[in-house]
Amino acid sequence: MHIPEIPNLIHYAIPIFVITVIVEAILTVKVKLDEYEFKDAATSITMGLGNVALGLLSKGIMFALFVWLYQYRFFTIPFTWWAWIVLLFAEDFVYYWNHRIAHESRLFWASHVVHHSSQKYNLSTALRQTWTGGFYTFVFWLPLILVGFHPIMVITQMSISLLYQYWIHTELIDKLPKWFEAIFNTPSHHRVHHATNPQYLDRNHAGIFIIWDKLFGTFEPEVEKPIYGLVKNIETYNPVKVAFVEWYHMLKDAFTSNTSFTKRLLYFIKPPGWKHDGSGILSSDLRKQWEEKKATK
Repeated sequence: MHIPEIPNLIHYAIPIFVITVIVEAILTVKVKLDEYEFKDAATSITMGLGNVALGLLSKGIMFALFVWLYQYRFFTIPFTWWAWIVLLFAEDFVYYWNHRIAHESRLFWASHVVHHSSQKYNLSTALRQTWTGGFYTFVFWLPLILVGFHPIMVITQMSISLLYQYWIHTELIDKLPKWFEAIFNTPSHHRVHHATNPQYLDRNHAGIFIIWDKLFGTFEPEVEKPIYGLVKNIETYNPVKVAFVEWYHMLKDAFTSNTSFTKRLLYFIKPPGWKHDGSGILSSDLRKQWEEKKATK
């Protein structure tokens, strides 16, 4: 099988990221007449640079594991046009479940929370990426290797997905044509995902296609203005704290809680906000409270 040489798409896109972030900042101030939070953007960009640097190591580990696992594949899928189309949907399906579980399991939330920690929503927010997730979240993509997609194909499609999701991190684009909103992830759909409004919590986990959220019951349209950030915000611009604060709190809960070993393990598995004594408040609880309040109006 001929294996084509495919460049690192993320590295090639960096100049575009820089230019578009600058243009958006200018448009935000000049057109929307809003203040642009430069400290927040600087934190996001620093997180992005750290992600790229650490990605040299994490992607090396991921690729090595993919190559090792590929020898045990069930089929051999060639580098053909139809294979890329199948992979587009298959990888996006995997991304949906990875992203959804990142909101439903604290171990994965510990790295993903970084991306949600900004109280602003702009293109720089897209660059606010984890420093730790790349070392373990790739396990979700292992089935694609076993099915028979070549590691280079899978890693390339993962990069394409991330590049697609860059442009949807903006408030400058309102709603797109209905047919596009019905199929694809858009700025409107993704604003919902980044919002802390109770009805928006843990919704719209899409990568490229919004169809998975509609199919599995996690879709929510943008109705009221989103309030961005976390239910309990990380009040810092320090990138090191942003990268590791949730790891600190999770490990502290797991190792210092006065409870059984089994329940301590659950701090890694249960959703963010879960407490062994029942005192925690989950996103689902906040959403239920909102639904009950709405029903009484």
